[in-house]
Amino acid sequence: MIDPVLLRESPDAVRRSQRSRGASDALVDDAIAADTARRAAITAFEEARAEQNAFGKTVASAPKDEKAALVAQAQELAARVKALQQAAGEAEEAFDRIMAGIPNIVLEGVPAGGEDDYAVLREVGIRPEYPAAEYPDGPRDHLALGELLGAIDMERGAKVAGARFYFLRGVGARLEFALMQLAMQRAVAAGFVPMIPPTLVRPEIMQGTGFLGEHSDEVYYLERDELYLTGTSEVALAGYHQDEILDLAGGPLRYAGLSTCYRREAGSGGKDTRGIIRVHQFQKLEMFSYIDPADAEAEHARLLELQEGMLTDLGLAYRVIDTAAGDLGTSAARKFDVEAWVPTQGRYRELTSTSNCTTFQARRLGIRSRGDDGRTSPVATLNGTLATTRWLVALLESHQRPDGSVHVPEVLRPFLGLDVLEPTA
Repeated sequence: MIDPVLLRESPDAVRRSQRSRGASDALVDDAIAADTARRAAITAFEEARAEQNAFGKTVASAPKDEKAALVAQAQELAARVKALQQAAGEAEEAFDRIMAGIPNIVLEGVPAGGEDDYAVLREVGIRPEYPAAEYPDGPRDHLALGELLGAIDMERGAKVAGARFYFLRGVGARLEFALMQLAMQRAVAAGFVPMIPPTLVRPEIMQGTGFLGEHSDEVYYLERDELYLTGTSEVALAGYHQDEILDLAGGPLRYAGLSTCYRREAGSGGKDTRGIIRVHQFQKLEMFSYIDPADAEAEHARLLELQEGMLTDLGLAYRVIDTAAGDLGTSAARKFDVEAWVPTQGRYRELTSTSNCTTFQARRLGIRSRGDDGRTSPVATLNGTLATTRWLVALLESHQRPDGSVHVPEVLRPFLGLDVLEPTA
């Protein structure tokens, strides 16, 4: 959740953030009123409890002939304290409920608006060209290439599991393994601890990371077990240090989580139904950082640099966009998307993103660090994808040859053991 002190002292900043997201700022007034009621209820309870404690000493030292009357008063006071405690608890719950509906405060400079209001920061690389003399029918898309290579089988994926499932086989499976190995090697070299996290998490972890808000319909839920399937290892990595006080004296804590991810793709009917662009299950390597909030923006730039380095070395043309406030999601205060050029679609498609969640997730999950003064305060959390199954789309299409073979980028060859992927059909 957002900082209650910010709500109290700078409500206009919260209102501006809400408006830039296209959300109602009336919720800010509701939260301020709930905060006032909460603090008043807590004060009334604490004052009554102090009175009760003082009265208890009076009863203990009173003469026997006065104790009966005093005990009756003490019982009345105890009942009042209990009622005030319950009222304080209810006021706290009401405040938390309203605050849970306010997304993270958007950082200065983030474009206002919705999905189409992003700002392009840069375009990098040369888009591949396909001369008509060599490609009379134009370039093949990733699925046509995958089928020629014996790498992707959508038909049997649908037979086994339904629409938007697939098999990666042969060089397709090997190519994904190679991509993940390269990404993990680079993450480790950058100081990230390798992790294979759970892909099922408890509701409080999913809620704490902000994934049960407006996009909760994207999440698979196992009702019988009260567990959620994660759509990113960010969720489990954020929950890893729940309710802990971290020692950041030696620098940030950085993790790289490799996991299978699951998304329902609710509301995407008819979109990207061909191939593996929008599927229900995929692999992903996610970077995750716990850091001093003062260093969060620098860490955000560092995560983005790692992502761009991967794409450049894989020979992919891409652009970086500053995502608009209304498209950020609940937890992010700023998000950069890196989109690769997909030749057969003639446009950029998102391959990876990196988000600065400031202290929003840490407040919800009770993750703090201790300062030099001995006091604790929430840490900042950031995340960024370093490789995922969707990258195969851009890799296959960008590096294809006229005969349907695919050139393997040099950085992948040590992990794949191949220079070229050859058609099997």
